[in-house]
Amino acid sequence: MLIAVSKITRQGQISVPAEVRRDLGIGPGSELLWDRRENGEYVIRPKRTTLADLHALLGEPKVALSDQELVDARREFLVSRTENLNRDEL
Repeated sequence: MLIAVSKITRQGQISVPAEVRRDLGIGPGSELLWDRRENGEYVIRPKRTTLADLHALLGEPKVALSDQELVDARREFLVSRTENLNRDEL
């Protein structure tokens, strides 16, 4: 089903029609991936941020904690939150 048509400018740029942008949930700054199928057709899809992308952005963790240290830290955090909530109720 044909949704819209785009023209290519002399600079090789295209405009993505408003209906297509809405359907794909994209806007200024969005990136599109061009997948070439075995039959030579192209499928264009929006690039979505993945956990691998975030990991690449953040890099390796600066602090390494053991499982027990994580459990203890979580417990301390939850206790502090509970204490703060109880103080707010008074």
